Amino acid sequence: MTYIGLDLGTSSLKAILMDENQSILAEHAVPLTVSRGAAGWSEQHPSQWGDALNLAMQALQTKADLSSVRGIGLSGHMHGATLLDADDQVLRPCILWNDTRASAEAAKLDSDPQFRDLTGNIVFAGFTAPKLVWVQNNEPDIFAKVAKVLLPKDYLRLILTGDYVAEMSDAAGTSWLDVAKRDWSDDLLAATGLTREQMPRLVEGCAASAQLRDALAQTWGLPKGVIVAGGGGDNAASAIGAGVVKKGDAFLSLGTSGVLFAACDAYRPDAASAVHTFCHALPDTWHQMGVILAATDALQWLSQLTGTPASELTADLGDLRAPSRTLFLPYISGERTPHNDAKIRGQFLHLDTSTDIKQATRAVLEGVAFAFGDCQAALHSTGTEIQSALAIGGGAKSDYWLQVIATTLALPLQVPKDGDFGAALGAARLGMMAVTGRTIEIATMPPILKTIQPDTQLMPAFHDTQARYRAAYSVLKDL
Repeated sequence: MTYIGLDLGTSSLKAILMDENQSILAEHAVPLTVSRGAAGWSEQHPSQWGDALNLAMQALQTKADLSSVRGIGLSGHMHGATLLDADDQVLRPCILWNDTRASAEAAKLDSDPQFRDLTGNIVFAGFTAPKLVWVQNNEPDIFAKVAKVLLPKDYLRLILTGDYVAEMSDAAGTSWLDVAKRDWSDDLLAATGLTREQMPRLVEGCAASAQLRDALAQTWGLPKGVIVAGGGGDNAASAIGAGVVKKGDAFLSLGTSGVLFAACDAYRPDAASAVHTFCHALPDTWHQMGVILAATDALQWLSQLTGTPASELTADLGDLRAPSRTLFLPYISGERTPHNDAKIRGQFLHLDTSTDIKQATRAVLEGVAFAFGDCQAALHSTGTEIQSALAIGGGAKSDYWLQVIATTLALPLQVPKDGDFGAALGAARLGMMAVTGRTIEIATMPPILKTIQPDTQLMPAFHDTQARYRAAYSVLKDL
């Protein structure tokens, strides 16, 4: 038997084919584009996702025999507001996770105590609920036609199965889920002008949600009766792919955004810390995350600014050294943990005539590391201690960057031996779980290639620069 994992990312849709031994037999990625129609806006039209899904599945079909596929798992970027009318027609482009237009609406919802009480989280501007209030306030004709609200990966599920289903880890990022009870809150929905009937039904991430349409199975060379698992939001699915499922397990993700993720065996919210407390993709488990909105995105910004590929910027930085006076605050899209500030923006500080491209690159990498340091402190304030973490994501290919982060956090970072242990693998594993009924034994940690240890001699210098970074934020936030 084989299994397919589909990961709907911000910049691409990735599909993988996995066998019973969890070896990757084939993979394919289809690029996606983001539209930014105004400052702080970030949108994608779901028609892109449907087209990318078909292209990815056709590519897998040319690379491997899909007749043994038994399960499909889904992962995707969280918080997106995908609005459908009564005929399942998309009403407007999906407002994405890094869109900050609904900051005023988020603040108003957050001032209502029931949101933090029931969801365990601040109502962030990027979450789904304030986006619906923004649509209600600014596009009332569209809001009046909303029959269903789906998260991005669950729109793919609708294409695949014809059914409206969400799962706990993704739903926890909407500000409508009672995260302790793992169910929609009628009171929170009513506070945003919605009802339970406009929401998809809920399943656990490792459970079967529906079956693949027969017509699509025939088109793509799959058998009838393929199960589509509940799946997971991108970070929960990445945790399944990395085997981060038990208390004490953790990963650090250097993707477009940055995540410091810790698995939990109990629900322990602390909304004031701006730590995200969500359901995990397995029953009776939760997780906590510190989230920064620009990790590799900050490096990509510098790449575009200088006209130099990111790989060249990080290729020849030499050995790790003490941070320079130059500081970079990576808030180019606002920030989540611990600041909850949608309006703050990035900044270089202490530039002089000697600042060159290498120094600027180091400052960007260090700034992202210091943002992770803030996440670590926020997690610590909730009682969550991390002793070591797996390093995953595209940025984890840079040993220099991992050395900077490990030294800043005084935290060993473990690099997987080979393969991509991200959300697509986690989605495939969830598909396997839905078919076999097995869970923990499937979500194992990968072999470790190496461990990046903190540089103890440089830790005091990084600690002092982290303090300067925090002082700079205190000034910047008031400008």
